[in-house]
Amino acid sequence: MAPKKSKKTADSINSRLALVMKSGKVTLGYKSTLKSLRSGKAKLIIIAGNTPPLRKSELEYYSMLAKTAVHHFSGNNIELGTACGKLFRCSTMAIIDAGDSDILSTTAA
Repeated sequence: MAPKKSKKTADSINSRLALVMKSGKVTLGYKSTLKSLRSGKAKLIIIAGNTPPLRKSELEYYSMLAKTAVHHFSGNNIELGTACGKLFRCSTMAIIDAGDSDILSTTAA
């Protein structure tokens, strides 16, 4: 039963990510995510499952300082890039404006 639930939540996250990519404002990648965290514009940080531990802890530290929510994506960086509708890998992303999506309220809870 547990894998079925995680599959359903992964599907809902993927559909919300697609809506954010369409109607909101995001930055993809490590450097631009750090820039948006430092400037205080990021509302949510999404980190792929296979991000290196040092990079992951650095992003978590910056988001703690900026009081920004962090969501650990269950898939790897290839799956996160695919969920964003891109044809490349993406280890981290920052959501600056959610647009029509309710991803900020669902992932923070």
